[in-house]
Amino acid sequence: IDVFKFNMISFLLILLTALFFPGIISRTKSIASGRKGPSILQPWKNIFVLLKKGSKFSDTTSIVFQITPVIYLTTIVCAMLLLPFEANRMLTGNISIIGFDGDFILFAYLLALGRFFFIIAALDTGSSFEGMGANREALYCMLLEPAFFIIISSFALVSGNISMQSIFSCIEFANTYYYIIGIIIIYLFVQIAMIENSRLPVDDPKTHLELTMIHEVMLLDSCGFDLALIQIGTYLKFAIFGTIISNIIIPVNTPVLLQFAIFFATQILFAVVIGFLESFRARKKMVKNPQFILSLSSIALVVFVLCLLLLNQMLK
Repeated sequence: IDVFKFNMISFLLILLTALFFPGIISRTKSIASGRKGPSILQPWKNIFVLLKKGSKFSDTTSIVFQITPVIYLTTIVCAMLLLPFEANRMLTGNISIIGFDGDFILFAYLLALGRFFFIIAALDTGSSFEGMGANREALYCMLLEPAFFIIISSFALVSGNISMQSIFSCIEFANTYYYIIGIIIIYLFVQIAMIENSRLPVDDPKTHLELTMIHEVMLLDSCGFDLALIQIGTYLKFAIFGTIISNIIIPVNTPVLLQFAIFFATQILFAVVIGFLESFRARKKMVKNPQFILSLSSIALVVFVLCLLLLNQMLK
């Protein structure tokens, strides 16, 4: 039982981070625009209000629309169980709650499964606007998927492992070339996280024009308790990608307390960076979004080639 409790460290840290992550983003954007802004916990106060409300369903929707919020949140929580954290290994000998060879594939497609139900739920409403948002969501996520797999493949190539818990426990920046690769990969994960959560530059969560909305337009028929579950899932997604970035940054065999400090510092910095990017970054034209997303896969391919060159150098 004690081992299980220690293995839940990464899971609990993600939950704790998700409490503050959206508030830090909102507060950063407010400060950047010269306003005081709401409190850091205001997004969760809004969610608690929604949780107290009931659910309303359109007569045109089916059971698919009704079960989607639960499935969407459940798949994200299950993906959290696969995330490694170095402190787990130092305390219990295991770096993640659930880990096996090729677990990053399950991680990616758990998130994809939740997104799939989110898309078909939008189509289930029969709304032309929600269908348009679902179409864009499906396209962007399809174009984004190769970038994630190329990045993980690069890590697998260098580390010689194919499970996330083994990959992140073997990452060690030995020279300048590794630092350059690490910076590029962190940049890619920041962009992936923003696209995955339909933020700038591909979407603006504050827009109210249905013709240019993606994620928000898919929520037009959601309200109350169901809307709260979807928003909680979105906040957890940000914390998930922040955890991946912290796993890249935290050196192997770092003392546990220092790991916690680096983890929270990384998550806070990640939220601040997103807030500043959204404050000084314009939303791209809809027709240019696919080109931008594909460029991330191109950059990931460059990283893969660099890893190949470094691997050949090490073998020599």
